[in-house]
Amino acid sequence: MASKTGAKRSSGVWPVPQQAQEASEAAGLQRYVETDIMCAVVANASRRPWWLAIALAIFTLLAGCAATDAPTRLPDDPASATPPAQPPRIVASEQVKGRIWDLTIDSPAVGREVKVRLLVPARFQTAESQRWPVLYLLHGCCDTYEACTRSTGIEKRTRNLDLLVVMPDGGTAGFYSNWRSGPAWETFHLTELGSLLTEKYRASDQRAVAGLSMGGLGALSYAARNPGMFRVAASFSGIVHTRLSGDHVQGYLNLLSSQGEDPRALWGDPDDDEEIWKAHNPYDLAPRLAGTKLFVSAGNGQPGPLDRDQTSSDEIEISIGEENEALVERLAELGLDAQAELYGAGTHNWVYWQRELDHAWPLITEGPGLR
Repeated sequence: MASKTGAKRSSGVWPVPQQAQEASEAAGLQRYVETDIMCAVVANASRRPWWLAIALAIFTLLAGCAATDAPTRLPDDPASATPPAQPPRIVASEQVKGRIWDLTIDSPAVGREVKVRLLVPARFQTAESQRWPVLYLLHGCCDTYEACTRSTGIEKRTRNLDLLVVMPDGGTAGFYSNWRSGPAWETFHLTELGSLLTEKYRASDQRAVAGLSMGGLGALSYAARNPGMFRVAASFSGIVHTRLSGDHVQGYLNLLSSQGEDPRALWGDPDDDEEIWKAHNPYDLAPRLAGTKLFVSAGNGQPGPLDRDQTSSDEIEISIGEENEALVERLAELGLDAQAELYGAGTHNWVYWQRELDHAWPLITEGPGLR
């Protein structure tokens, strides 16, 4: 069931906060410097007209407030990323069946060709001047761009909607990030692919993003790292707090190693590069989600009503459930506009993600204005 306050089993939607979120260390330092400046202004007031000294003091205070309200600047801010020298190219386009199309894109950001699956609107061919709202649907670890049409009812659910569903490959364990040494998945998904969707598929600027497991991290981190890009972000059993404990950190390092990756090529060392880890961790990014409608759900890893008989407890969902409990409490503290479903018994399994996609659907479609 949905949570309204961070309690695990109630129902509701949290209101949009009326106060600014917690100030960052950078903003705190700026206030410290500006306080010194203001003191100097007042101290030197005897050398200036009284009205000028007061005006300067008020201006300095207002500037400090503006700095407090501004989003914390990320150490690897996507807005400051150097764009690839070459543009992306669609090198192949194949109609799989009906509305399903597979694109092959030569991506300079990733450094190779990448697959993207599209579900185009039914009127795509006939409404030639229409621009379409977009839903990014992100797969989990160790899966592919085919996952959501293979394992959910997304094709049937969207058959009568003017909605462009975008299901890009995100790497086996790409973590929807620009790696410190490796592929730049965020740049590919949001810059390269985004430009192609606008140019070739008439995508509008009305967007929602949803994902499961690793894709849940992608959905929330993309929305937080790019404020205003997505109206809605939904996470189903998402990786939402990679730094919850030392065991969680080590678990993700081990996961990367198991996929043949250098675990420190992603976000660096968890201690030495702590700020980079924070900059891709939904829990730490939570204040930047203000203004985005959120859906967050997870189970507790115990066999639930949709599991087969004799199903044992699921260590993955136990860990994921702990992360989501922490995030839900954090969102409640911040008063963010979030619908949370910490539904108790349930494993890390497609049957639950399909159900939660159904539960989130009214919110997801409300974001791009499809209701």
